[in-house]
Amino acid sequence: MAKCVMVLYPDPVDGYPPRYARDSIPVLDGYPDGSTLPTPSAVDFTPGELLGCVSGALGLRKFFADNGHELVVTSDKDGPDSVFERELADADIVISQPFWPAYLTAERIARAPKLKLALTAGIGSDHVDLDAARKHGITVAEETYSNSISVAEHTVLQTLALVRNFVPSHRYAVDGGWNIADCVARAYDVEGMDFGVIAAGRIGRAVLERMKPFGVRLHYTDIHRLPESVEQELGVTFHPDVASLARAVDIVSIHSPLYADTRGMFDEQLIGSMRRGSYLVNTARAEETVPAAVVAALESGHLAGYAGDVWYPQPPAADHAWRSMPNHAMTPHVSGSTLSAQARYAAGTREILEDWLAGRPIRPEYLIVQGGELAGTGAHSYR
Repeated sequence: MAKCVMVLYPDPVDGYPPRYARDSIPVLDGYPDGSTLPTPSAVDFTPGELLGCVSGALGLRKFFADNGHELVVTSDKDGPDSVFERELADADIVISQPFWPAYLTAERIARAPKLKLALTAGIGSDHVDLDAARKHGITVAEETYSNSISVAEHTVLQTLALVRNFVPSHRYAVDGGWNIADCVARAYDVEGMDFGVIAAGRIGRAVLERMKPFGVRLHYTDIHRLPESVEQELGVTFHPDVASLARAVDIVSIHSPLYADTRGMFDEQLIGSMRRGSYLVNTARAEETVPAAVVAALESGHLAGYAGDVWYPQPPAADHAWRSMPNHAMTPHVSGSTLSAQARYAAGTREILEDWLAGRPIRPEYLIVQGGELAGTGAHSYR
């Protein structure tokens, strides 16, 4: 018998289940690169249900019960007296999400001698100390591609919200105003702007593809350059490093994984090198910026706007400076947790669990760490 501690975000404030806006979600045939969707033996949920909260439990309560395993599901994850901290000591498996991460620090891993699998329901395993996981022989896995397009769509949404000054305009309408001059005094077209992405992996490339029809000039930088044929198809300009891209564009969209080289890269100096009136969109990880530098640049007007849905820590404090800084379009970390995405990452979580519990190989694209080394997607993305 294995014990799993699952850390998910709290239920809706009005109770579970919610009243759904739609009766179903579209059925996909596969991912854009031709790879297959998750292939568990079965699922015990209806696609389109809210699965990422505590009551939803990723649709896995029956799976654990039927197979004789212990499952603890909680949203209480922070502090020495949290449910997560108490239950971690004898856990074999920890499952959490980037949106409500169970931070598996080196100290926590040292206090969990039985832990053998750290599974991210979604994409992004930086809430796990990967060095400690390697040292302790813990397998780290995630559902690569499960919510990549979800995040790409959100990125386009936030880009347009910033440039078109949507949030203040919406607020005037809600508050009974008709302040057209105030709305349009900060509104522009994206057409003709230079738009750049940092890291053109699954999400970054999808963003480039979705921004191309808007008539922007596309740019990117990545440690893995795209094939020449793809660059030509997109009409995208390659930059050898982040600094050169940041100077050359009006809008920067961050999609790189978090590791030593990307931590804090958008600091005062790099932001200061950007064009005055640039926009910064970050759906990667908050720690890739220096928060105080972002706030200062917005207050001075050097940045025209900042948007994203990633914070640190998550959830952030009620008085986090990003909640009150000017000209922002922040959201909670929701970009990759649409009901559509949840059906995929819940099914992918079950697929990984089935393989791991049966001693079968986990798909390489799902692997971040295995056998004490970076593996699969982890070997490609993390440095």
